[in-house]
Amino acid sequence: MTTGKSVSHTPADLSGKIILLTGGGDGIGRECALAYARAGATVAILDRDLETARHTAADAGGDSLAFHVDVSDGEAIRAAISAVLQQFGRIDAVHNNAGIASPSKPLHETTEQEWDDLQRVNLKSVFWTTKFAFQALAASKGSILNTASMVGLIGQLSHAAYVATKGGMISLTKAMAADYSGYGIRVNAVCPAGVWTPMLEKWCGEQADPASIRNYLDDIHLLGPCPHGDVIADAAVFLLSYQARFITGCILPVSGGAELGYRR
Repeated sequence: MTTGKSVSHTPADLSGKIILLTGGGDGIGRECALAYARAGATVAILDRDLETARHTAADAGGDSLAFHVDVSDGEAIRAAISAVLQQFGRIDAVHNNAGIASPSKPLHETTEQEWDDLQRVNLKSVFWTTKFAFQALAASKGSILNTASMVGLIGQLSHAAYVATKGGMISLTKAMAADYSGYGIRVNAVCPAGVWTPMLEKWCGEQADPASIRNYLDDIHLLGPCPHGDVIADAAVFLLSYQARFITGCILPVSGGAELGYRR
């Protein structure tokens, strides 16, 4: 027999944690930054758009900071991580969220520059953040979270270079989880399907029929229309929290069942 009372959910706690977040100025990154702050963390936002990063850091409140960083530049990442450590003395988590999605092309139509740009921003940036934050994460027995994509698991038409970077990130997440388990560092990834962000809006505009693509994105998500970044942020908070302490190497779909809905 039910009582009619609502069920109470205890939110994941990130109190006192210092989280380094790339691409945190807008989109999924902004929602994650705000969610981390609500859970008690201080967020260091690395973004190539300093104005949006500062706006998000201000909205996050507390001691959260913004850094002007192009994540394809290893030296810029090194300098930012050094500044974060100087300011806070520790890093408890790195969330590799920065990414680009253009161009929407099959592989043979993709230029070498487009390929290289996608690889540097989406994948090589994980190399840089890990290289420069590793010692701090080992000291804190911290966590790494990567924003991958469902397309890295199931593929996508006319988006080959982007799909390759997300597939690479998924495999890299598993390898890192294995390598770093002995240091007490957990490594996981979230896989959104469609999420309304400025990047997705740009992608829609590159399609032959943008209006039909928007309808398609609403239709494939079995749990409802194409969501915003808050659904990803909730999963991210959990994966960085103590509640996920026995989870590593997890590639978590946060997709509303879209991988099933693609066939509709």
